[in-house]
Amino acid sequence: MQAVLGDGGEVRPVVAAPDPVLSRPGERVDPADPKTVALAADLLATMRMSPGCVGLAAPQVGVAVQVFVVDVTGHPKTLTVHGAFALCNAEIAQASRWRPGREGCMSVPDLTGDVKRAGQVVVTGQVPGTGEQVTVTTDAFEARALQHELDHCAGLLFLDRVAGAHAVHPRKVYR
Repeated sequence: MQAVLGDGGEVRPVVAAPDPVLSRPGERVDPADPKTVALAADLLATMRMSPGCVGLAAPQVGVAVQVFVVDVTGHPKTLTVHGAFALCNAEIAQASRWRPGREGCMSVPDLTGDVKRAGQVVVTGQVPGTGEQVTVTTDAFEARALQHELDHCAGLLFLDRVAGAHAVHPRKVYR
């Protein structure tokens, strides 16, 4: 799979819960549409300007469509790394090895939560620009990041996946 788009997108403001766009399932997009390509570039630029951010979905910038970017390069919990990439209209084809893990989100800036996710996934989607159908097979932290962004495209936050209030925690601030 090719790395996405290079640099050149615009940094957009990230919306926070309870903004209704975050709870609305995203619409499918035409991956060849120049607006889709520009949106993917903007998502990548916004993600790169946000320290610690490893993924960002279109609903998080106020656009209820199925486009997201992921880049877990350099994260200490990563085993498999595909670099920076964007997917449109993605879905999980296979998921296995479920385990809990702590997650945070730019759209829920003050909280983290324990979420059970698949440790191995196979995700299919389309590349912005070409529309090429690709399959991403991954594990560990990259698998968690993909599922988190897919949830955003489906109108879900990690808070919708926690087991209860006991699994939600104040975000730690490191100075």
